Amino acid sequence: MFKNKILLITGGTGSFGNAVLRNFLDTDIKEIRIFSRDELKQDDMRKRYNNEKLKFYIGDVRDVNSLEDALFGVDFVFHAAALKQVPSCEFYPMQAVHTNVIGTENILNVAIKHAVSKVIVLSTDKAVYPINAMGISKAMMEKVAVAKSRNLGTKTTICCTRYGNVMASRGSVIPLFIEQIRKNEEITITDPNMTRFMMSLDDAVDLVMFAFKNGKNGDIFVQKSPAATIELLAHTLKNMLNRSEHIVKVIGTRHGEKLYETLLTREEMVHAVDMDEYYRIPADNRDLNYNKYFEEGEVITESSDYHSHNTHRLNELELREMLLSLREIQKDIEEFKIKKDI
Repeated sequence: MFKNKILLITGGTGSFGNAVLRNFLDTDIKEIRIFSRDELKQDDMRKRYNNEKLKFYIGDVRDVNSLEDALFGVDFVFHAAALKQVPSCEFYPMQAVHTNVIGTENILNVAIKHAVSKVIVLSTDKAVYPINAMGISKAMMEKVAVAKSRNLGTKTTICCTRYGNVMASRGSVIPLFIEQIRKNEEITITDPNMTRFMMSLDDAVDLVMFAFKNGKNGDIFVQKSPAATIELLAHTLKNMLNRSEHIVKVIGTRHGEKLYETLLTREEMVHAVDMDEYYRIPADNRDLNYNKYFEEGEVITESSDYHSHNTHRLNELELREMLLSLREIQKDIEEFKIKKDI
């Protein structure tokens, strides 16, 4: 599938990009291009992997000219570049628009121009019923991708993946909690009853690969995922790290946070295709013939959202098992001398 092909990853110096490299560098892929703004992270990655298949392009999805150079000759694109921090986007919403919405249109336009075979656009559960700027910009990103896919007369296929909290990814709460325990600082949680979907970085890569293999233009793919409360996550980490008496402080919700996240809306569940471990949401390809909208409808009252309050709720043992499997915290496991067998 990837033999002698060229893959470009936007935002490739992040957690997702590194997870892809772990899965792909030792295969028969011809070349992997890392496209990002951060020259230091690129240099660190270059030294860490020291692999001739790996090529680096400094640029910004906001800058079409930098994309032109990076996408020339590319077969596939995984579009992960984004502004993802909810509070930051609340204070600078137009920056989220420029990167997450306009930047996505830029990457899609250049990919179509260069006849890229397939583009996978990475989205988030915060795009569903969004209440914050980051989620709104990601929802618009999805709309841009689906709308662009409707008008393609080329061989390019555009589809999206949408997933929840990626455990131990850069900027997530698991590394934060571990660092607070290490420094003997209070563990700060926003709301004990807040729930989040739980998936590993390898799960995120698997979801993208499933979309790559099965996606048609305009599709959005979601992985069925378990969830846990933030309180349980903090409690489980405390027990794992032999710090059961460590203090937990409730600080209240931050700008734009929700009590629970949703991966599929009620309206999407009406059309969603159950594919065992995944849902496929096909694009609504109705055109602007308004009679179809006024005279034809569908029953949505019998469906319900798929969210982190009604999915499988992890218990402490299940959550501990997931945490112990994360390669991203193996050094922490060794440092705290955690026994993997209970």
